[in-house]
Amino acid sequence: MIPKTAIEKEISALSASLKPVTAQMNCWAEQHIFLKWAVLSRGKFHCLECAHSWKPDSESQSCQKYIACTACKGRLKMHQYNQVHFKEIEYFAVTDACQGYQVVRIICSHKNMKKNFLPDYSHTEVMQHWINPKGEVRTTSRSTNVFSQAYDAWKYYSPLEIRPKDFQNSPKYRINPYKVYPNLKVIALLKRNGFKTSLHGIAPQILFTALLKDPIAETLLKSSQKSLLSHYLNFHEQHLRENWQAVKTCLKNRYKIQDIKIWEDYIALLRWFKKDLGSPALVCPENLDEAHDRLVAKKRDIQRKKHLANMRAEIQQAEPIYKQDKKQFLGLSFTDKDLTVKVLDRVQDFLHEGDTLHHCVFTNEYFKKKDSLILSAQIENRPIETIELSLSKMEIIQCRGLRNKATKHHSRILRIINKNLPEIAKRLKKPKKQTAIA
Repeated sequence: MIPKTAIEKEISALSASLKPVTAQMNCWAEQHIFLKWAVLSRGKFHCLECAHSWKPDSESQSCQKYIACTACKGRLKMHQYNQVHFKEIEYFAVTDACQGYQVVRIICSHKNMKKNFLPDYSHTEVMQHWINPKGEVRTTSRSTNVFSQAYDAWKYYSPLEIRPKDFQNSPKYRINPYKVYPNLKVIALLKRNGFKTSLHGIAPQILFTALLKDPIAETLLKSSQKSLLSHYLNFHEQHLRENWQAVKTCLKNRYKIQDIKIWEDYIALLRWFKKDLGSPALVCPENLDEAHDRLVAKKRDIQRKKHLANMRAEIQQAEPIYKQDKKQFLGLSFTDKDLTVKVLDRVQDFLHEGDTLHHCVFTNEYFKKKDSLILSAQIENRPIETIELSLSKMEIIQCRGLRNKATKHHSRILRIINKNLPEIAKRLKKPKKQTAIA
């Protein structure tokens, strides 16, 4: 993108004037951002760090995830597959200050490994984030291969070019380097707003931007709420803003939140019950899990009562319709020793059947199906299976027990129903009207 505005032209000129990433920085990255690897090939361990090879002391040693090199003493991670070439890619960052801008330089590093050879490294600066004192950020970056499935398939030969303002919405902008070069150079305003040396696992460009323009991020950092700050900056900004009154209560009482997601759910419950979010006794419980579970149970009881009230109203409306539709079948039952199969006479029975056997005969409103007759197989007045019968085809559609599973009585139930299908069909036939004789 060709720089057009005064700011874009300024950043492009300043970017060209920056000193290149030094060999010392690259050497530091080679030692700190990559894992050390080993591979088992033809009965020998090969250290891909120092090119040493040796035979394992025992067969069990070859099954370990990590192993120590007998030459360089490095702790090596075992490669799962034996191949000719091995490659690892990592990012590291260098911070800089230039003409009032805070600059975050992102370097993509490659480590190429081969058995019996020392590793080869390459480093390319792929992005620069330029952040002004107001927290506004513009990025220069290299181009990427648009046909690749990876969003960071860099074209290393392309130049660093200014990107549009909406580049912050790109996943490339949120790349979090594995490590940041320890000799940090930051503008004075960041130090004033609470930044010292640690990034707390947050991408530097995201942390610096937030500290320069967002008082909430500054407050959380100065209050040593590191986990809450990380949660806030990782796509949960809106949630924390909604709970800011409760957060301030935690900050005043120096309360450390152990599980942020559980705490947010707990605060949502307090809000549902219209509780005071400024009360330390409520917002800062000693045992968060117990307090959360207690409110969940309380809310569930209230919802269950409301749901039961709604169901009662629904049952009362559906009852006369169901009795009219199935009046010829009501009271019909078949018995075989201890097993009874009978038609469900009331809509209330559908609710009891569904609750007992944990299926959807009531939830999915089977009592409204015109072509279906619903029967219950019971032993000692306790439902064991529910049967749906097609009235038009006179065949069993389904027969299900607890949690939709068949019981040991399943075959016996099917046999009883099939035996009595004629009796059901007889009730289905409407009596013919007698014509008067003239």
